[in-house]
Amino acid sequence: MSEPPRGLAFMVRALRHRNYRLFFGGQIVSLCGTWMTNIATGWLVYRLTGSPLMLGVVTFAGQIPVFLLAPFAGLLVDRVDKRRGLIATQVLSMLQSFALAALTLTGHASAAGIAVLSLFQGAITAFDIPMRQSFLVDMIEDRADLGNAIALNSSMFNVARLAGPAIGAAVIAAVGEGWCFFADGCSFVGVIASFLLMDIRPRAAGTPGQSVLRGLREGWLAVSRPGPIRRIISLLAVVSLLGAPYATLLPVFARTVLAGDAQTLGILMSSSGAGALLAAAWLAGRRSVLGLGKLIPYAAGLFGLGVIGFALSGALWLSAAFLFACGCGLMVQLAASNTILQTIVEDEKRGRVMAFYMMAFLGTAPFGSLLVGKLSEIFGPRPTVALGGACCVVAAAVFLAGLRELRASIAPIYRRIGILPQAASATDEATRLTFEARD
Repeated sequence: MSEPPRGLAFMVRALRHRNYRLFFGGQIVSLCGTWMTNIATGWLVYRLTGSPLMLGVVTFAGQIPVFLLAPFAGLLVDRVDKRRGLIATQVLSMLQSFALAALTLTGHASAAGIAVLSLFQGAITAFDIPMRQSFLVDMIEDRADLGNAIALNSSMFNVARLAGPAIGAAVIAAVGEGWCFFADGCSFVGVIASFLLMDIRPRAAGTPGQSVLRGLREGWLAVSRPGPIRRIISLLAVVSLLGAPYATLLPVFARTVLAGDAQTLGILMSSSGAGALLAAAWLAGRRSVLGLGKLIPYAAGLFGLGVIGFALSGALWLSAAFLFACGCGLMVQLAASNTILQTIVEDEKRGRVMAFYMMAFLGTAPFGSLLVGKLSEIFGPRPTVALGGACCVVAAAVFLAGLRELRASIAPIYRRIGILPQAASATDEATRLTFEARD
């Protein structure tokens, strides 16, 4: 019997799985390209239009397909070969990046053209993300390593979030936004190769003979019935709708509030990424899903307070510090929510539930982007962002007030799948107290 990993090896134990190693290596390069595109898109739109509202419109175009298509995407994910599906989404994303590069490098970039290409990428994302989330279970043979894989995914995402904006800002300053888009297109080669090299054991598809309406109804009932799934997804939707859209206005803060340039924007984006990376590294060292439930409201509250502080700050170093706190809070909330949902949901409904999870996170964001874009033109960016942060703090407090009920609804599921021991009647109370102390 092999000795369990310890120390650093324990924190990266999901890398023991060959398929996950391939995925990890391919993704980290691609994600750097994605973050280069993110900073270049925002800077280009604001440079062309000077309008916070247009920033909101372009962000809306890139995210609204997730809201509209996520339920159908989740149903498809539960029925198809996920590896082949992911190869298809990566190829389409690569083509979208090259199209954006061609538009910009030839001098034909416009806010309308960028919005159309963002809409196309949003449609790809609607299928890609729930497929990617549910594919984790196929790559990780030992379910005990699932939480670590999710934390490593978050670490990888945030390493790219640190490096990508910094590289993107330097490229913008040197040769312009178009080359960021071109580099992003090239970065997809690695991740496509990683999927082609994987050896995945086929899993039984959900219910291919089931009607679309019935499949959609099952997915909706899984997330809308009273219980932990609805509570977790609802809080995430509030944070995404009212708090996370602060990121849409980062170009405005960098250029107007802080009187900076693309390098200033890169620092702000990287600060949030640094906080998220630290939080993801801490989560990677956790041994169990137990204890994640109570982290969710505290993390959401920390995020809200960070957003308020950022809105009120007028100094770059202080703004960066508050965004660091935002990154920590949002990362812990996302990773804890993701891990709990992946743990408690049935395999045959995983794609649909994760689609609604992404619908709450990304699908509500376009409405928030439009809202903050419009409100910032009326009241200014600082009051608008501060109000969103305050709403997140209130939502976190409401979630915290119902934490005991949440624990009670999750405990039977944890017992059924072996995370908590099956308690005999004489020890029920002791088991309950132990679970509450850890969660």
